[in-house]
Amino acid sequence: MRLFIASPVILDNYASIKEDFKDIIEGRWTDEKKLHLTWVFLSKHPTLGETKEKMLSLTNLESEIEVCELGFFGKPPRILFAKAEQTVLYKKTREFKTAGFELYRFKPHITLCRIEKILDYKAYKEKMKEYKEKKLGLILPKIILYESKRTSRGFEYQSLYETSSPQK
Repeated sequence: MRLFIASPVILDNYASIKEDFKDIIEGRWTDEKKLHLTWVFLSKHPTLGETKEKMLSLTNLESEIEVCELGFFGKPPRILFAKAEQTVLYKKTREFKTAGFELYRFKPHITLCRIEKILDYKAYKEKMKEYKEKKLGLILPKIILYESKRTSRGFEYQSLYETSSPQK
């Protein structure tokens, strides 16, 4: 069982980002319905019951979090992502650690494309500048346990459990 904990993301105009980069990069774009911010991958084959038990002490984010700007991982770039660097996200990681989850080098981001090839590096750099400090969408105030299953159509995600809303 491949499990991960994430918050769903809605981008204002994902199609236009893909359009802006269509002649600049080749790669595998994330399906818009699957966009999310991953909090933690559960790689040690946890049981569903153990994971839900740990999640009982977690609460959802208090509000939506703005996603701004694009970034990348790798040299040369291999992952194109949307950034989310608000302090509240790093504070939430403390809640995960207190609950017993191991977060390895947490860098809040939303993977948009797994880059296979940059066709025009100069155009890529210019397009990235156009997205500097640009509002792109929102991280929804939910924390959900998903199961990821590999299929012939790629990965399918199934929601297994959702944390409760924060107490007011």
